[in-house]
Amino acid sequence: MPDQQEGLQQRALTWRRSSRSVAKGNCVEAARLPDASLAVRDSKDVSRRPLRVSSRAWERFLAALDDGSAGIS
Repeated sequence: MPDQQEGLQQRALTWRRSSRSVAKGNCVEAARLPDASLAVRDSKDVSRRPLRVSSRAWERFLAALDDGSAGIS
């Protein structure tokens, strides 16, 4: 049985990058999956397996970035 993560690499997905990403390419890309979860990958190394997260986890992550509670500056 194929690995689900491997299937993410082989599937044709529409990857989106933040409009705020810096010119050096230091950003992540996200793609919506058919089950409403998201695949997230490093834009500098798209050959690596993407991380799969639930849509709720992604929303909470983005909210934490927005309100500063993620501790990332």
